[in-house]
Amino acid sequence: MGQPGAERARTMERLWAGWRSGYVAATGNGALAGEGSIFTRILATGLPDDETHVVWRGELAFAILNAYPYTPGHLLVMPYREVGELEDLTADESAALWDATRAAVVAVKAAYRPHGVNVGLNLGEAAGAGVPSHLHVHVLPRWNADSNFMTSVAEVRVLPETLGDSWAKLRAAWPT
Repeated sequence: MGQPGAERARTMERLWAGWRSGYVAATGNGALAGEGSIFTRILATGLPDDETHVVWRGELAFAILNAYPYTPGHLLVMPYREVGELEDLTADESAALWDATRAAVVAVKAAYRPHGVNVGLNLGEAAGAGVPSHLHVHVLPRWNADSNFMTSVAEVRVLPETLGDSWAKLRAAWPT
């Protein structure tokens, strides 16, 4: 297509993951209806933590599994209060967020024994924030050469465990 030698535009391919249909259906059928971010709405359901994949709850912050993880054990740590900018956190929220992020790193290391850990925030849509109104810190384990041919060639990620398995591992490993 196009001129000889021209690069073909690449797009991320998708693999069917039928076990996620319950989450997708819940977000569209009113089960998670309401005001606020998806995180605020998940907390408002009153469902048990093993169903919502909330790994830990503190006074001002909590940790929840990413519903679309890059790797097994991909956590999101955030304040309960819905705020989109880091500078809008109170001093207590900021301290609680950082303490929870530290605990999340400890839990990820204990549960998965990774070679490294990514910790980061995407603030604002231009920075890649999927939920820009509710800041969250990503904590995810990484391994040497964890990009295999599926990611490199097909631009697809394959996850070896369910969210429920990840939840159980991280919940058990969370420092007390």
